Amino acid sequence: MAQAEFSQSNYLQQIRASVSRRQLISKLFGVLGLLVISVATLILLALVAQLFIQGLPRLNWKFFTSFPSSDFNEAGILSAWIGSLLVMLTTMFIAVPLGVAAGVYLEEYAPKNWLAALIEINVTNLAGVPSIVYGLLALGLFKTILNLGESILTAGLTLALLILPIVIVTTREALRAIPSSLREAAYALGASRWQMIWDHILPYSSGSILTGIIIGLSRAIGETAPLITIGALTFIAFLPPAPVKGQFPFISFEWLMAPFTVLPIQMFNWVSRPQPEFQVNAAAAGVILILMTLTLNAFAIYLRYRLRKGVKW
Repeated sequence: MAQAEFSQSNYLQQIRASVSRRQLISKLFGVLGLLVISVATLILLALVAQLFIQGLPRLNWKFFTSFPSSDFNEAGILSAWIGSLLVMLTTMFIAVPLGVAAGVYLEEYAPKNWLAALIEINVTNLAGVPSIVYGLLALGLFKTILNLGESILTAGLTLALLILPIVIVTTREALRAIPSSLREAAYALGASRWQMIWDHILPYSSGSILTGIIIGLSRAIGETAPLITIGALTFIAFLPPAPVKGQFPFISFEWLMAPFTVLPIQMFNWVSRPQPEFQVNAAAAGVILILMTLTLNAFAIYLRYRLRKGVKW
């Protein structure tokens, strides 16, 4: 009897020691993770601060509203930031509807068979393909076969292909997170499948879908390799035609076929020059690019907050 109690006591002590050891390992891992995140954040903030300090002398209204020039004092980013804005607008209007529609179909309509599994695997793999591959694809398809040239439309289609897998995967994950009871409740009230998706599933998952869209657009706005591949200009001193005109029908799409440049390419052009003053211009353009990305993310966070606030669980 005493031996059994001793064995039980010894067993409980071993359990307590094992639990204490696991708790200690868990705390150490948490501290290590916090340390790694802190170091990475500090390095990122230091790099951004260095970029801002380096480009601060050129951050003025003239730099923002001037065309590129061979004179570093006169050079600006007007054509570059407008080109980035138009390319991202084209990318968004192409990638978002197609990506969300594809995600909805694959998750809610497609039969769960080997073909759907094969498509899912390929879509997931496409999200990790290097961007230069999409540039080569666009060079052969959009520029050569479809004869779209070195235009904003070609750039928008290229970047839309780049972020399309991200939007599709994010949309599917957002739809999967919705409880099945919500679908069953909608069906019980007589809703069709499309009514269930449009009136119930998409409103509840819109915040997560929007997060994936912004992640994709944030990646696309900084891409350089695919745009250089399709022939984006490194020096451009004019603007594309205005999307809005003074006469009927007031809206023009001529700008879609116009040549373009974007901020990353303009930065690449300045960094490749030997004069150190152009490095300052590149740093200032980098600050503008970061601010554009942060503005895009802030707007998305605001929309996500408003959407989630309007949806009651």
